[in-house]
Amino acid sequence: MIEARHLRVLRAVAATGSFSAAARELGCTQPAVSQQMKALEGSAGTPLLIRTGREMRLTQAGEALVRHASGILAGLTAAEEEIAAIAGLRAGRVRLVSFPSGSSVLVPTALAALRAAHPGTRVSLVEAEPPRSVEMLREGDCDVALAFRYGPNAAEWDDLVVRPLLTDRLVGLVPEAHRLAGAGSVAIGELAEESWIAGCPRCRRQLVEVCESAGFTPRIDFATDDYPAVVGLVGAGLGVAVLPELAIESVRPRGARTVAVEPAVEREIVALTLPDLAKVPAVAATLDELTRAATRDQNPSGPRPLTRPSGGDVG
Repeated sequence: MIEARHLRVLRAVAATGSFSAAARELGCTQPAVSQQMKALEGSAGTPLLIRTGREMRLTQAGEALVRHASGILAGLTAAEEEIAAIAGLRAGRVRLVSFPSGSSVLVPTALAALRAAHPGTRVSLVEAEPPRSVEMLREGDCDVALAFRYGPNAAEWDDLVVRPLLTDRLVGLVPEAHRLAGAGSVAIGELAEESWIAGCPRCRRQLVEVCESAGFTPRIDFATDDYPAVVGLVGAGLGVAVLPELAIESVRPRGARTVAVEPAVEREIVALTLPDLAKVPAVAATLDELTRAATRDQNPSGPRPLTRPSGGDVG
């Protein structure tokens, strides 16, 4: 019989490439990892790992087992949590992963409400951007993923439960003394000659695509994924930027103003979980509170408008 604890060890060995690294990740000893892998191979009736130098390589059977392990472990977690709730333990555990601006704006409100309504529920939080956060969910490393995407993709999350939360617009951020600081809206092409502040190559992809569709490539002089740093650089007059409204909500910009950008670019903010986990009471309650937090963060026409001078998830 294959045991869940052995599957967790196999997945750790596959991810780290060695027994010693897997032991460090799991918080146990290298001999314990070796012993559990021998027991798993005995249960499977075939070798699962081959040692190549200092690393371990999966056999074909090992690859097949790792491929099925995430779904098996997620199903077991769902079963354990649901049984505990039915048994009246009034306890639950939710592992949440979120991108930075979601962590600072939506998550605190949602988790405070969840704790007030269900004090026995424990929630942990780590940060990751999609697609890594979605991978963590599919791999069984979290229960709920707060994620976003630009533009619809029907097949992207078709194996997941998708809870839509809000639509988040990208807005321009310029220094207070900038010639366009008082403009109601700005065509992105009007910023073609500016010095830009943006995130890492993956994070800035949407910005670059929007600019190229307007006929220019932005000159990015400052690169940072920390959106308070972006706001600070803009406020100091060192360039312009495009940020999601949700990111700007969590900071108090000084020396910078937001302007609407045309053409409008929006991203969809969602909460994701696996179908089995969606049936777990603690996970369902977390999804509900995230939905309520998003509702409080927007008015009937969309996200709450920014009326103050202002300015992660760097465009």
